[in-house]
Amino acid sequence: MRVTLLGTGTSHGVPVIGCGCAVCRSTDPRNKRTRTSAVIQANGVTLLLDTATELRLQVLRHGIERVDAVLYTHFHADHVSGLDDLKAFNAVLGGPIPCYGNASTEASLRECYAYAFAGTPWIGAIPHVTFQVVTEPFGFGGLELIPVPLRHGRITSCGWRVGDIAYLTDTNGIPPESAGLLHGLELMIIDALRFRPHPTHFSVAEALEAISEFQPGLALLTHLNHEVDHAANADLPAGVELAFDGQIVEL
Repeated sequence: MRVTLLGTGTSHGVPVIGCGCAVCRSTDPRNKRTRTSAVIQANGVTLLLDTATELRLQVLRHGIERVDAVLYTHFHADHVSGLDDLKAFNAVLGGPIPCYGNASTEASLRECYAYAFAGTPWIGAIPHVTFQVVTEPFGFGGLELIPVPLRHGRITSCGWRVGDIAYLTDTNGIPPESAGLLHGLELMIIDALRFRPHPTHFSVAEALEAISEFQPGLALLTHLNHEVDHAANADLPAGVELAFDGQIVEL
């Protein structure tokens, strides 16, 4: 199983427009962060987690030529606004791309991207998707996909467990009913926006508390803003790292 982190930044990305802070001016390429997204590849299947704003640039940079399904975490713009770029993958598949997530994400996508659900015959000219609301584990391409409800401020986002990988971005709380889905992980990719507390995202300290509870083999902190310098990696506990765009983990 191969995980590629396409993007590891916040809704602003890093550098932030108009900001001259040290991280935004950094020459360390790991401090250049596009909007958060990832790809999981296993059993000949490619799963895309969210259609981030820079999706076209991300998949070209990392040589992703096929997407078999999209697993959405939630409907916020930085996680869905690359949806139109799915049309290139429609041309590869020769038909619609199945998407999965929670009910609020489906409702938002159907409102904002109605044309992608229209079922026109022009495959490759516009995106063509289907959407299935999922609340229980299901199979796809020989893989078990487990939706993991998460608290994200006033909404519920959807983390995902695929095999022994958990992808838990955009959260400030893991409900008790979800905690039981997150034991025995080899890899946990988890939201850690910044060092200071935030009302809708885990801080680094809060992410470390969750990691300590679940004890994954490796934990990567993602959805990082421009207050987090990659040099802070040196201060993290063993087995925990700041994620960066283009990072690949093979399991």
